[in-house]
Amino acid sequence: MENIDTIAAVSTPKGESAIAMLRASGSQCGELCDSIFRRKRPALPRQSYHGSYRSIEGDLLDDVVYCLYREPKSFTGEDTLEIMCHGNPLIAGKILEDLLARGCRQAEPGEFSRRAFLNGRMDLTQAEAVMELIQARSDKAIQAANNQLRGAFGRQLGELKDKLLRSIAAIEAYIDFPEEDLPPEQKKAHVNGIQELIQFCSRLIDSSKYAAFLRDGVKTLILGEPNAGKSSLLNQLLGFERAIVSEEPGTTRDFLRERIILGSHSIQLLDTAGLREAKSGIEREGIRRTIELAEEADIFLLVEDSALPSPKLPESIAQRLNSSNCIVIRNKVDLGNALSAVYTIDVYREVAFSALTGEGLDELKSALIALIDSHFSSDEDDLILVNARHNAALAELKDCLSGALAKFETDDAVELIASDMRGALDAIGAILGRIDNEAMLDVLFSSFCIGK
Repeated sequence: MENIDTIAAVSTPKGESAIAMLRASGSQCGELCDSIFRRKRPALPRQSYHGSYRSIEGDLLDDVVYCLYREPKSFTGEDTLEIMCHGNPLIAGKILEDLLARGCRQAEPGEFSRRAFLNGRMDLTQAEAVMELIQARSDKAIQAANNQLRGAFGRQLGELKDKLLRSIAAIEAYIDFPEEDLPPEQKKAHVNGIQELIQFCSRLIDSSKYAAFLRDGVKTLILGEPNAGKSSLLNQLLGFERAIVSEEPGTTRDFLRERIILGSHSIQLLDTAGLREAKSGIEREGIRRTIELAEEADIFLLVEDSALPSPKLPESIAQRLNSSNCIVIRNKVDLGNALSAVYTIDVYREVAFSALTGEGLDELKSALIALIDSHFSSDEDDLILVNARHNAALAELKDCLSGALAKFETDDAVELIASDMRGALDAIGAILGRIDNEAMLDVLFSSFCIGK
């Protein structure tokens, strides 16, 4: 695809750094390289050079390293020039101003990735994986984004598409011969094939929860009565004093949200108001929010005072806790007056803990990692990031396949079956981006950072 203009942007974040990088993409890049660096010979593609960046007026702006990529062997599929300068925002800004003065246009958010997609350098799932990789907050999220960037999701969908195309071709062959019915053995083969494709879609749709956990972190709710040590536990897990700790009960009126990395997992910690009969309106509101947060939490850390009996929990929360999502932390064991716990819920594990001394913290971290590993199982070598856009298209794909399957079973006309199969094919095209939908592309790439 040929673009009529050359775009440019700073590709590194704002602020001071050792190095900043600027990127230009378009047909002017070769000419820009020769002009800026006053080259007597054209630069060899994909080779780094050291040179003096001189403005259009001839002023020396910086000592830089630059590299020219020739189409189609570049990120965008177009001629591309990358310039690495010193990481002073003033210097990077002056170089960008000069590139614009030389005829480049300021790139829009995500425009480099958009051009890569439009020029066939990647499918839409890979383009989305670029932003997933930039925003990944854990080792597993990075692994999943890299898998998608290398085309794992696209390849799976490509195989599904090829199977669909073969089925459609075989079915439509009978449209031209309405007097002939599908042979029983072919009908059985098509039914079996569609059932396999439906199962594949179901697995991908089910994995969307795991994908959300990779993106956002495991939502881990810290629960307990007032003064059980919830805020102290939060501070111990964070390694700094984030929450105010007081002997006065009910001091946490609203929830606190913080993020930590444990092992390969990103975890959202939510410290909540103590559960009890509230004495004030604001405390009642805090408890209401705790109950509300429990509905969307993935993991629960139930903090108890080891010197007191296990508390009675609100019914709506007790129903959410079980041995696959709850760890009980028996706090204040340093005081030496622990009682035996009697639980009305099933718990994954009980951990003896002291928020004052940190005793039991390593055991708690290990238990939390083990619980997450068991609760969110996935094929380590083939993690897929299914987002809301994919999910909607996969649901449409599954509906179309289910419709085709139902028509097979009721011996409907092959034209109707073929129509459903083609609808499934369109749904795959929507995920991979092989559709003509400018508005959808505008929305998707506008969320990217400038320079990517």
